[in-house]
Amino acid sequence: MIIFYDGNCPLCAKEMRSLKRADAHNKIKLEDINRDDFESRYSYIKREDAMAFLHGQRDSGEMLYGLDVTFAAWQTVGRHSWLKLLQLPIIRFCADIGYWLFAKYRKQVTTLFCTSRCGIK
Repeated sequence: MIIFYDGNCPLCAKEMRSLKRADAHNKIKLEDINRDDFESRYSYIKREDAMAFLHGQRDSGEMLYGLDVTFAAWQTVGRHSWLKLLQLPIIRFCADIGYWLFAKYRKQVTTLFCTSRCGIK
């Protein structure tokens, strides 16, 4: 599985570090969408779209978006099984809205709520 994430977002980067620590079998590849060569290596993903919403790709080539990426990633490493609750219809609807708001305002959220433990000085 590949996760395309915003490495300039301290909260996002922290989540990816946690995920990789849990990835004992190296099943997840992380790709920072801010790298200069990102669009040439992944021409089928527009950086602007990936900045707006988390993108992931299964080994089969299937694309995932938003919370589906988070769910699949933690499922892949065998952690946070409680996230399956996010797949329940009414919870999924609310969680998708919450995720969309977080993704849109992640810089402001990070500034307000993230302390030095997220890597912000």
